[in-house]
Amino acid sequence: MDKLSDWKERRERERKGKDRFFAVHGQSPIPQGERAKFKGLVYYPPNADYRFELELHEHHDKKRLQIEDTGGNMRDFLRWAEFRFTIGEEECTLQAYKSDPREERLFIPFKDATSGKETYGAGRYIDLELDRDCTPEGKWILDFNKAYNPWCAYSKNYVCPFVPPENWLKVLMRAGEKSY
Repeated sequence: MDKLSDWKERRERERKGKDRFFAVHGQSPIPQGERAKFKGLVYYPPNADYRFELELHEHHDKKRLQIEDTGGNMRDFLRWAEFRFTIGEEECTLQAYKSDPREERLFIPFKDATSGKETYGAGRYIDLELDRDCTPEGKWILDFNKAYNPWCAYSKNYVCPFVPPENWLKVLMRAGEKSY
């Protein structure tokens, strides 16, 4: 099996696992009364054009940023670094945030031209883990096929950070989860 079909198969397995979790798990964001009719999330087909191996451009001055969440609370994040990439002819930059400087996880919330039309209007998220999403050469794998809706898209019982305007992309990101 070639590398691309392995990658597509992995995405499909991850998606099926998430659907199972959402359908039956006690911690699913799908309200209990809706789980019986839950048939799974809707995704764009896996597309390798939306998977990038990128340098992480770490900011020397890591500014603290307050981001409001859907519950009206302010959350503190560090503007840690940025990714630079091209979609079609469009140069794109996305900021990566951390809640704490000691954590290795990067949080990338974003909106794009599909937001509010094909995908959740408030935007989607990508989480990157150093041990899982870094190549042996030290590049980060930013895969929009892993873009997911925050849990507040499924239930009013959750609050989620809004996407800062600096992470609003003008391009269509037809990858990852679609609207629920």
